[in-house]
Amino acid sequence: MDKVLTCFFTAVSLLVSVRGQVFKGDCDFERPYSSCGYSQGRDDDLDWEQANTLDKPPTDQWMPKDSAFMMVNTSGRFGGQKALLLSPQLKENDTHCVLFQYYVSGREGSSPGHLNVYVKENSSPLGMPVWNTSGPPSHSWTQVELAISIYWPNFYQIVFEVVTSGRRGLIAIKNVILLGHQCMSTPHFQTIKGVEVNAGQTATFHCTVNGIHKDNFNLWLQGINGREAPMKATKPWNNRRFIGTFDVENTTKGDSGRYRCIVHSGTGVGVTNYGALTIKQPPVPIAPPQLTAVGATYLWIQLNANSINGDGPIVNREVEYRTLSGSMYDLQPVDKATHKIGHLDPDTEYEISVLLTRPLEGGTGAPGPPLRAKTKCAEPMQGPRHVEVVDVQARQVTVRWEAFGYNVTRCHSYNLTVQYRERGVGGAGEQEQGQRREELCVDTLSATPQHTIHNLTPFTNLSLRLLLRNPEGSKESPDIHLQTDEDVPGAVPLDSIQASAYEEKIVLKWREPAQTYGVIIQYEISYKAVSSFDLALDLSNQSGRVVKLGNETSHVFLGLYPGSTYSFTLRASTAKGYGPPTITQATTRISAPSMPAYDQETSINQTDSTVTILLKPAKSRGAPISVYQVVVEEERPRRARGAAEILRCYPLPVHFLNASQLGSRYYFSAQFPASQLQSARSFVVGDNKTYSSFWNAPLLPHKSYSIYYQAVSTANGETKIDCVRVASKAAILLTQLTTPYLRVAPAAGDSQLTGAATHKPDAVEPEKQTDHTVKIAGVIAGILLFVIIFLGVVLLMKKRKLAKKRKETLSSTRQEMTVMVNSMDKSYTEQGTSCDDALSFMDTHTLNTNARSASSPSSFTLKSNTLSKTLPNSYYPDPFVPTAILDESQAMGSDTSSLMKCSEGYGFKEEYESFFEGQSAPWDSAKKEENRMKNRYGNIIAYDHSRVRLQALEGEQGSDYINANYVDGYHRPNHYIATQGPMQETVIDFWRMVWQENTATIVMVTNLVEVGRVKCCKYWPDDTELYRDMKVTLIETQLLSEYVIRTFAVEKRGAHEIREIRQFHFTGWPDHGVPYHATGLLGFVRRVKAKNPANAGPMVVHCSAGAGRTGCFIVIDIMLDMARAEGGGSTSTTV
Repeated sequence: MDKVLTCFFTAVSLLVSVRGQVFKGDCDFERPYSSCGYSQGRDDDLDWEQANTLDKPPTDQWMPKDSAFMMVNTSGRFGGQKALLLSPQLKENDTHCVLFQYYVSGREGSSPGHLNVYVKENSSPLGMPVWNTSGPPSHSWTQVELAISIYWPNFYQIVFEVVTSGRRGLIAIKNVILLGHQCMSTPHFQTIKGVEVNAGQTATFHCTVNGIHKDNFNLWLQGINGREAPMKATKPWNNRRFIGTFDVENTTKGDSGRYRCIVHSGTGVGVTNYGALTIKQPPVPIAPPQLTAVGATYLWIQLNANSINGDGPIVNREVEYRTLSGSMYDLQPVDKATHKIGHLDPDTEYEISVLLTRPLEGGTGAPGPPLRAKTKCAEPMQGPRHVEVVDVQARQVTVRWEAFGYNVTRCHSYNLTVQYRERGVGGAGEQEQGQRREELCVDTLSATPQHTIHNLTPFTNLSLRLLLRNPEGSKESPDIHLQTDEDVPGAVPLDSIQASAYEEKIVLKWREPAQTYGVIIQYEISYKAVSSFDLALDLSNQSGRVVKLGNETSHVFLGLYPGSTYSFTLRASTAKGYGPPTITQATTRISAPSMPAYDQETSINQTDSTVTILLKPAKSRGAPISVYQVVVEEERPRRARGAAEILRCYPLPVHFLNASQLGSRYYFSAQFPASQLQSARSFVVGDNKTYSSFWNAPLLPHKSYSIYYQAVSTANGETKIDCVRVASKAAILLTQLTTPYLRVAPAAGDSQLTGAATHKPDAVEPEKQTDHTVKIAGVIAGILLFVIIFLGVVLLMKKRKLAKKRKETLSSTRQEMTVMVNSMDKSYTEQGTSCDDALSFMDTHTLNTNARSASSPSSFTLKSNTLSKTLPNSYYPDPFVPTAILDESQAMGSDTSSLMKCSEGYGFKEEYESFFEGQSAPWDSAKKEENRMKNRYGNIIAYDHSRVRLQALEGEQGSDYINANYVDGYHRPNHYIATQGPMQETVIDFWRMVWQENTATIVMVTNLVEVGRVKCCKYWPDDTELYRDMKVTLIETQLLSEYVIRTFAVEKRGAHEIREIRQFHFTGWPDHGVPYHATGLLGFVRRVKAKNPANAGPMVVHCSAGAGRTGCFIVIDIMLDMARAEGGGSTSTTV
């Protein structure tokens, strides 16, 4: 064990010593050659072998005896194979000499090959050998000296290479020794320097040799790329050194590289370091000189010699010029960037080139690209005469003139230029184009004195003249004015075509072609239905052709099929015909399915917990029907509203088990794919089965229900729903129940999940059921009679009170705001008596809206009708209501709001009472006699400094007044227009303002009639109506739960455009009160903001007076922007 450990530590010590060793190049090859730092070549054909015959004589008589050496056995090798042995890299600071011995032995007296020695400097390529063996095999050791003159920081490596001859034998080396002094018989060199010459010249290297020149010295210059140069001459430098001179003749760029001096003596070789040979290319300008001025006897040129081919620096510049005939040549030196060549012949063409010179011999490059220039002639005597237009077409004009003679041109050749300027035709739209010209090089012998100008613009005023020019001057003819003929127009710009698609309409707008080429007299629009989401739809009759006058750039296509894609081909026409067509496509929106008609809302059969109804297939309109749904809604007492409640459909699927958690009054009891309802079928509501994952739970006898039947169509990311109430079920008193009742929810895995029957009490006999129904109907009839009598008495009393209130209008707005604050206080008080519960109302709505958002990822559009198919309505659940809005509201200082709500809202009351009351600015215009009747209330009128000024109508005094004021938004000046609800006298002014201000959005936060009083005139049509010179067309109406969106197409006589304007009518905000639900109002505000175009004019907001609800809406919108940007805000500061 001790021996093993001793061997281990010895091996480790030896490895450490080898790793830390610095190799000096010496090697006796008695030890492994790698211990001396020597290595085998990697890319050679065979390896060197290490042999030692000191202790053991060789068995081969051809092998050296009593030696340790490296050898290459050439026996059995092909000729030309190589073996490389590399010494370590050597860095020497002073003169040194490398010695080695070699041995060549060949059988049958033939040479086994030869030994090459390379000196590789730094990391350069191997280059050429500096020494090699020659002559027959010697069968003895021969010593060679290497006098290498490469010093630190450079390093070098000695490479021994054996090249086989294909004959048997061996080549060996031994005893590589590095001596710290000069070689004895081989001279050393001084360091050589690089040489720089110009291409084509001779490069001379000077090699300084230490020692006296001897006859057996053989010196030459060796290039790393293989080129060699013999020694030209030697001369002694002193008694210890001489210099050898070497010439590399006729140099080219390919001769660039590194060169070194080599000397052979009888016993070795001396090698210098590499010196760089740099071949510079004489400079030649890339571009010809530039002509800067011309005279009759001189030419000014700019040398333009900054960009060159070749090498710099530039030390001399010359200009060479000659006539094209070659009769004259001259060369002039230049010392500036510009040069004047004088004493030239007039009207003569010269070829001018620039010559550049760099340092050293042969530095002048070839002449650069020539410039051809011609000297000037004398000025012409007169301009062209008898100029006339002989042919006029839409895009070309031919002009003719009198032929010129030399006595007019006073030059051998001349230029004739046609200058012309185009000016568009059309009064105020007239546009002038820049002047253009066409130069004609015409000789004096030209026989056709005419020219045709091509590529002109049709239907354009043209003025032209001829300009006779020679190098000395010019003369022009008088101007001629004419007009080009008309042509067919260009295409209507595709990017200008705007298609606003609705269910059965498409509003198409466009601009006239950018190139009218005449007077546009009409447009032709061909349209054709190409596809529909409803594959069963017959589109064969959906095509046509419409012709519009030239001043009309829009059209409303009516009677289209919903959910269909139409191709429109639009062409413009002048008197010359139609231009190229522009094709675009637009797709109408799908319509809600058309529900079947039901004669009355009666069921087929009823029990205590079920209602049997008849389901009929609906008719698709633009998209196939996806599913049918049966909805059960519990009837509860609702807050009275000013108008009859609109029937809503149900876009959000609510399961029975989730309805109570979400606070929903309705749930889905069944859903059928359209394929299962191809014909009418009966369905039992409450049969305790499951249909498409919806549990059809038994109905509760003591509750009243309405049963709705709806169809859903989905296509192109759009969903439309139509629904109809098909039955209702009245509540039954518990004492009237005919059977004990038990509702059992289906469990997972029960048979009822597949539609099978579940356990329930026996059905009621039909006779008893009929008796109960008659009793219930009698009781309800009695109650209704009592309620009608009671309401009649109440209405009679209220009518008398309202008659008195109509006289009190002065306190309308202040009273409205006070009541709104009180209503807000009451709503806060109802929500809880503790200030810690101040946010419970918002939290409750947050829960509901989250559930609604999760169930409906996309917007829905619904159409509702009870028993009719003639009223298409739309319902879009607000995609902006979810908790992000409530979070914004809470972000606006929830802590402050909670404090303000304490003590029955005393903080809000105190802040409200602190507002300034009364007039704060002049309102002289509103008080004028001609404007008094335009104000709904005498004390709520427009201030002069911010009122909207209409464009005055000629001959109508006061026509610039409307009761409307600009209001700034959050960092948006004049973002709103607050105005009163239009009256009969101001409807026309209202639409004038909407058009003038480029308004795209109207916000209406009042109903037409509230509490029996007219609050606003109905200023929009049911179809199409003219308001003086304004034509307003109702395109679409979308009915939602708390607001209505109406879309109008508005045209103005002479404007040639159709604008799309939306009205957002919020119906859930009672007069002198607050909205029914805060989330509904917030969703309304966000919907308005999302739909208002970014480039539109001010948003018009009105209620009745234009102060109370109007101001509240504007403040809410501003504070939402402020909360988003700043994280909060103050209501009082904003107001």
